[in-house]
Amino acid sequence: MLKSTLTPIFSTFPAKPRYRKLLCRAISGNFNPIQTVRQNAAPNIFTTAQLPPTSVYIHLPFCRKRCHYCDFPVVALGSNSPTQTNDNEDDPRILNYIQLLCREINASRVSFESHSPLETVFFGGGTPSLVPPRLVSSILDLLKGKFGVTSDAEISMEMDPGTFDVKKMEEFMELGVNRVSLGVQAFQEQLLKACGRAHGVDEVNEAIEIMKSCGVENWSLDLISSLPNQTPQMWEESLKLTIEAQPNHVSVYDLQVEQGTKFGTLYTPGEFPLPTDVQSADFYRTASRMLSGAGYNHYEISSYCQDGFECKHNFTYWKNKPFYGFGLGSASYVRGMRFSRPKKMGGYINFVRSLENDKVDYTGNTNINVGDLASDIVMLSLRTAAGLNLKSFLCAFGYSVVASLCEAYKPFIESGHVLCLNEQRRVVNADEFNASLNEDGIGRGLAYIRLSDPDGFLLSNELISIAFGSYVCICNQWNRIEVNDNVDWIDQEKGRALPKFGEWDVNNPAAAEGFTVVFNKARDEKKTKGSAPNIMPSASSKKNQPPPSPPTPKSKLEFKDLWG
Repeated sequence: MLKSTLTPIFSTFPAKPRYRKLLCRAISGNFNPIQTVRQNAAPNIFTTAQLPPTSVYIHLPFCRKRCHYCDFPVVALGSNSPTQTNDNEDDPRILNYIQLLCREINASRVSFESHSPLETVFFGGGTPSLVPPRLVSSILDLLKGKFGVTSDAEISMEMDPGTFDVKKMEEFMELGVNRVSLGVQAFQEQLLKACGRAHGVDEVNEAIEIMKSCGVENWSLDLISSLPNQTPQMWEESLKLTIEAQPNHVSVYDLQVEQGTKFGTLYTPGEFPLPTDVQSADFYRTASRMLSGAGYNHYEISSYCQDGFECKHNFTYWKNKPFYGFGLGSASYVRGMRFSRPKKMGGYINFVRSLENDKVDYTGNTNINVGDLASDIVMLSLRTAAGLNLKSFLCAFGYSVVASLCEAYKPFIESGHVLCLNEQRRVVNADEFNASLNEDGIGRGLAYIRLSDPDGFLLSNELISIAFGSYVCICNQWNRIEVNDNVDWIDQEKGRALPKFGEWDVNNPAAAEGFTVVFNKARDEKKTKGSAPNIMPSASSKKNQPPPSPPTPKSKLEFKDLWG
């Protein structure tokens, strides 16, 4: 599960700014169904959401104990819970949940005429390695029967040190698990204890040795920075030992203190023993410097890999492609609609029963909200080193949208926090950028926009928020707009504000004459401070659910959004 506190790909990302609602209405008004030429020019953007998913996330919520920073839907089995292959008796809590999960998969309708087989499967949690291999096998068999799984599919599993031995690892590999995400988090005993982790440093070293002795060819190691009492020396030691372990992939998350957790009770962000924001930024810069220096590619905000070892499953999220999710609290994105299951076990049980009784309808919506789609593409693309493809974005959403985004980023191009690249991915300097801000230049001379590493990534929340806000300036293309507290309508000649009265038809010449829309910056900053979509990785975001995007619940049941 990827979320904003250690994604996932997805639990408590802060909400997007309120003016995003304006963006959705603005672009939706401009790109109506009769404008098919532009949409046909970019079929990948507009049709991808309607394609059958080829990725699935399976939530296995079991842990030995709940970590002090965790606010995920988990079931704590106890520190003495079975972890080795030779523990013959299945825990009834695990067995009953797997049966319930399989019932959900069986009851889920596949509303596609043809369905490509799954290309990625991700077992997240929780600690999926606590589940006996034969029960994992039953899930995989069901997925193969219902959807099909390609012979070269990436099948990933989150595993914690101390929850598996060599035999259990070999059994998982025999089932087809070919990628492991190892939740180490730290190499210091005192930090592991302070976090409430169930394992120690000896178990970390043992787990790394198992990876090597079993010949796991694709494995990732997870670390958390900004822990209580964590020093720069400790962080550098963890990075050094990680590099020495030679994983193919490294994920680095920054702790975010969540309400309702033990850390949320004990600590206040930015106050000792937690680091300041400046110290946290230094941790991030240190990771970028050391891992890049060791040959790892910083291909996504929280992710580093050796050549060819990017996480294929996570690219499903970052490319805004559809995916299935099954299990407690898991999220799905199918036919342009995002939705999530209940986070409480009782609610999930009722959800599965309703699904079996055909009382849940989440088959999706063929009328894609173009505004939401544009915003999601910008946010998710800027997570990655590849960045936003301006040519594709221009074809899909038009010059005014792209130009407003580029104009908003001009100061950050000059400061180096945002990079613009040409088609050969050469960095375009500020003068070249400014000279190319026209319809011919955008998409040709200006081919990609990305955040710089590490300083641009560190400002990702602010920069994404600015991207959303930039679209409000293209009011001349809107058919209708919902006026709210983030926007003032101004008569530029007389300096008077238009009274706010819900939806206002800007196509009415008598009503619209002499008015334009501008940000009420002071009020907006007050209302949206800290509410930008948090795409920075953080400590509870190690779990591999998808990145944030506002849900569009259409089901007969009302389910609380997983993002929070």
